[in-house]
Amino acid sequence: MSLSLSYKMSPPAKQRGVLRSSRGISLLEVVIAMFLTTIAVMAIMSLQPAAWKTAGRADYMGRAAGILYKELQRQEVWIMNSNNTVNTGTTGPTPVFAGGGTTAQASGDAQFNVTTTITSVATNVWRVTIRVTWTGNTTGISESLIVTRQQAFSS
Repeated sequence: MSLSLSYKMSPPAKQRGVLRSSRGISLLEVVIAMFLTTIAVMAIMSLQPAAWKTAGRADYMGRAAGILYKELQRQEVWIMNSNNTVNTGTTGPTPVFAGGGTTAQASGDAQFNVTTTITSVATNVWRVTIRVTWTGNTTGISESLIVTRQQAFSS
């Protein structure tokens, strides 16, 4: 008895309507690929200036936030101490540099202006508002804090 196996073969590629070239990539395909790559690179490069501007603004805002909260803490500690006199009103703008202090630490050190406003809310209660601005941003950032005077405990 003879056993025969037969496999069904798919028709050749030409008969299925698929065009195949064994020559490789044509010159036209290379030109189109280069054109599309150039367009993509130019699109990415056009985003760079906006990214630099955003990064610079974020840097200034981060430094300003650090200065703002440092000044809020300083004012809070001053007011909480019952041995200190609290002067209400607005002081500033006082120049503060990113490197720390009121003088530039190095050339190009960013200058920030700090304005402090202290208002009396009630007896032994004050609102401290700090605004930090910098060159190119006159609005800046601000924050307020309610501070109460700490009285000595009595027995």
